[in-house]
This record gives sequence, structure tokens and C-alpha cells, in this order.
Amino acid sequence: MAEHHYNKSSLIMFRILFVLFLLVPLIEIYFLIQVGEVIGAGWTIFSVVATAVIGAGLIRTQGASTLLRAQANLQQGSLPALEMLEGIALAVSGVLLLIPGFFTDALGFILLIPFFRQALIKPLLEKGQFTMRGQTMYSHRNSDDSTIIEGEIVDRDDHEQLK
Repeated sequence: MAEHHYNKSSLIMFRILFVLFLLVPLIEIYFLIQVGEVIGAGWTIFSVVATAVIGAGLIRTQGASTLLRAQANLQQGSLPALEMLEGIALAVSGVLLLIPGFFTDALGFILLIPFFRQALIKPLLEKGQFTMRGQTMYSHRNSDDSTIIEGEIVDRDDHEQLK
């Protein structure tokens, strides 16, 4: 019988996620009932759908802006770490806005505001909480060199089978 060993951080993460999965729906139900009593069920449903539609449009524009900044950083030869983390924050924002409810919508809209989004991300970058793993490819372009070399990649196994 295989024993499973969990480190302390994964156990803490499990507990946090467990509490969130219990707590967030209860908060959403509470707010939906409270708002529904004030403005009515129809307007409450309309508001939840409208925030999702408005949020989707805002995510599109924010995402395009972030992508353009990331491309500009890459062209200058620097790693767009902030923009990459902003992209993750925008994806989280999109998920929060698609979840029906006012609490998650408020959190999603907060992540759509660049000032707040960057205020959450920059301390993580400054503390070095993230490390990049993988390969880096550099592209050096010489405007004086116009030589073009064409080539073909041949897999030896495929080449041997053809003989």
C-alpha cells in the first residue's frame, strides 16, 4: 500500500480552497437574496448577466492592451514578466465575472483596473516570488546582412525508411 506524504504548504492550500468553495457560494447567495429583495428577481438576474457581458468586453480591451505591452517588451529584448502576470490576473478576472453573483463580480472588476492589478502583482515581482524556467531564444537581426539560407529538416528515421 502506497503512502501519500503531503507537505505542510499543500495541506494549507487544500484547507484554504476548501473554505473558499464553501464560503464564496454562501456569500453569493446572501447578496443575491439581499439585492433581489430590493430591486426584484428580474432586475437581479439582468444585473448579473449585464456584469458578465460588460466584463467580457473590458477583458478584451485590457487583454489587447496587455498583449501589446508584452510584445513591445519582447521587441526591446526584455522579459514581459509584469504583462505575463497581468494576463493571468485578467484570466482570473474573467472567471470571476462569469460566476453568477455580485461578490465575485466585484472582485473581477477590481482585477480589471490596471492600478489595482499592478498593485497586487508588483510586490510579488519585487520579492522574487516567481521564477522563470525554460529556454530562452534570442533573435539578433543585422540590417546589413541580407543573406538568406534555406534548408530542410530531415528526420533520419523517416529518411532511412524511404530507402
